[in-house]
Amino acid sequence: MHLILSAIIVLLAIIDVIVGVGFFVNPAQAGSDFGLSTVGNAGTSALRADFTAFFFVAGLFMAWGAWRRRGELLLAPLALFVIAFTGRLINLLVEGSYDDWWIPMTVEMVHIVVLALAIRAWPARRTGL
Repeated sequence: MHLILSAIIVLLAIIDVIVGVGFFVNPAQAGSDFGLSTVGNAGTSALRADFTAFFFVAGLFMAWGAWRRRGELLLAPLALFVIAFTGRLINLLVEGSYDDWWIPMTVEMVHIVVLALAIRAWPARRTGL
């Protein structure tokens, strides 16, 4: 169970880091994949900085937590995906649906479920990092 959970988290982490690299290298293209467009340098800068940070922090802490099997290292990525899912849910209720709205919500929910299972399975340790 622990090995399978670690493998799933590492796979998700790799995907997240790849998405982050996409935003870092080509924010306009990566943004368009998410239904976003840039307006000048400020928009490009926001996509490059904010989305890269989101996916890098999530992916790196997920990989670290899976490698060490330390649930507390997964709290930050769990919080990121819970907030993202909640934002999408609120948007769905307030603004309505759009084509393929369920895909990003499903991806986020998979992250949430897997991370929550790992946090429950891997207790926090009181030793150093």
